Amino acid sequence: MRYPPHILEEIRVRLPASDVVGRRVRLKKAGREWRGLSPFNAEKSPSFYVNDQKQFYHCFSSGKHGDIFTFLMETEGVSFPEAVERLASEAGVGLPKMSAESEQAEARRVGALEIMEMAALYFEAQLLAPGGAEARAYLDRRGLGETTRTAFRLGYARGERYGLRDHLAAKGVERDTMLELGLLATAEGVAVPYDKFRDRVMFPIRDVRGRVVAFGGRAMQAEAKAKYMNSPETPLFHKGRMLYNLDRARKAAHERARIVAVEGYVDVIAMTLAGFPETVAPLGTALTEDQLALLWRHADEPILCFDGDGAGQRAAFRALDVALPMLEPGKSLRVAMLPEGQDPDDLARSGGAGAIDAVLSGARPLVDVLWARETEAGALDTPERRAGLAKTLREAVAGIRDETVRRFYRDEIEGRLRGLSGRPDRTEGGYAPGPRAPRAAPFQRRPRPGDPPPSPRIVTGFNPLLKAAGPGPAQGGRAAKREAMIIASLLAHPELVGIEEEALAALELVNPDAAALRALLLDRAAEAEASAPELMAARLRRAGLEEASARLLALVNPGDRWMLDPHADPQRLEHTLHQAVILHRQTGALHSELHQAERALAEDGSEANFAWLCDVQQQLAVIAAAEAEAEVSREE
Repeated sequence: MRYPPHILEEIRVRLPASDVVGRRVRLKKAGREWRGLSPFNAEKSPSFYVNDQKQFYHCFSSGKHGDIFTFLMETEGVSFPEAVERLASEAGVGLPKMSAESEQAEARRVGALEIMEMAALYFEAQLLAPGGAEARAYLDRRGLGETTRTAFRLGYARGERYGLRDHLAAKGVERDTMLELGLLATAEGVAVPYDKFRDRVMFPIRDVRGRVVAFGGRAMQAEAKAKYMNSPETPLFHKGRMLYNLDRARKAAHERARIVAVEGYVDVIAMTLAGFPETVAPLGTALTEDQLALLWRHADEPILCFDGDGAGQRAAFRALDVALPMLEPGKSLRVAMLPEGQDPDDLARSGGAGAIDAVLSGARPLVDVLWARETEAGALDTPERRAGLAKTLREAVAGIRDETVRRFYRDEIEGRLRGLSGRPDRTEGGYAPGPRAPRAAPFQRRPRPGDPPPSPRIVTGFNPLLKAAGPGPAQGGRAAKREAMIIASLLAHPELVGIEEEALAALELVNPDAAALRALLLDRAAEAEASAPELMAARLRRAGLEEASARLLALVNPGDRWMLDPHADPQRLEHTLHQAVILHRQTGALHSELHQAERALAEDGSEANFAWLCDVQQQLAVIAAAEAEAEVSREE
């Protein structure tokens, strides 16, 4: 909300800057000003000044300055509206009333928040009830005892279909409101809406002011289709714009000048218990631009801490693609990878806070992640391959919008590229970078039949980031069109999602529109009920994915558009879709294997590795030829 300047000035007049700042900083009078130690940097000599006449503060050690509203935002991590509301209350200044329409909207929002609070209290009570014994036992096994459960307001949703619905209905909450807030779900042919969350440990998702706006649920049954499930998009909840635990983490983040993002709810809680309360997590999505902007409000270089497996590396690369265009002077990211096979809870148990701190201290700059991704993608033993690397890196750097950052990135990358002009390393069988290029760890050949089992090892630093597995550039537009055909046909025939759900979840998708729409489809599949196309259209509209759907539809080959017909032959449709999914998985796996074979040959130019490379190339060529022939026949 925008506040009239005269209101802000009235608050400043009634609250001298020295009074507001003096609650946090010990000030001494120095002439017309007040002086104290900086709240932003550790120092022995005071360099922080407050001037009541000019109504501002200035910190010479950090360069930060502003008024009383800025001070609250900088030191406590509150938003501007929160700072205005708090100081207006202290100053006795009434804020302007909203219009009738905005007042009604605000009243509805307040009512919705009250309903979500009712739901949170209900889930908390169910966890403590006899029926929550198994859920409590699970949390105990994860080290989440009673104190932790209370602090994070964990709960339990019973397995019955109408428990929460009946509880809220008894308190006068209407069914349509429950549906709008994502507490109930429905489907085609289902006359009575049912509880969305059933037999799940519940994690309340709170906004920055600590108000419950959504839920995440972890399935108790191993055979559940969706292990984790979030609330859908609602008037209160936009998962791409929020971070789990930010309400609790922001004060610690400002005090420590650091914020850490991990992958899930339990990871956040484990990090907090281990002594890292500045930890947050995205809400079941890859990091978005809005979430990155939130992180940057609390630290100039947030640390992204991912699991050290392939999925964690792919998450790091996706974050790199989101962050690069947005970089500004002083604003970047660092990436830390956990030891392979361990999450924050495992690491805290095995090595304590010291092990986690070692991983975070080893976080690497974003430019290292970019360099690692491209240099680990394949051998660099010929001028042509090194030229391809240079082209890819320069294109990535060109996407940085800020001219200054782009120039420094370009200088750094060009310096590293010049380091690739050294001689081939005969001892390793690969190409040895020059002095400015960090050498990647030796490529580990994939296990073969008869190999001894690998010896266990713990990696305490940053794992070499491997090229993300999945459809690669060699597939060109064909992979994008195949993705578009799969996702678009499922949007047109959502009843098929349940049939292909497991395979769909495992697909590597290169198109961000396809990935976003897949998440929507899988969220619906988790309800174990079919969705009518018109209901799917409504979900697309509510999720703001109508444009993404239109872009994807435009990519579908003319010969495949029959699959979008609501009256398409069901048997032919199911068979074609199944074959497309298999083909996409197979080509993605082969392209991943191709990268591995190329690097293995660069490390060890043996006949066996050369034969492996040729075999993979031949399989890809056969698939490409068959697919091209099929495309021609369909279009004829």
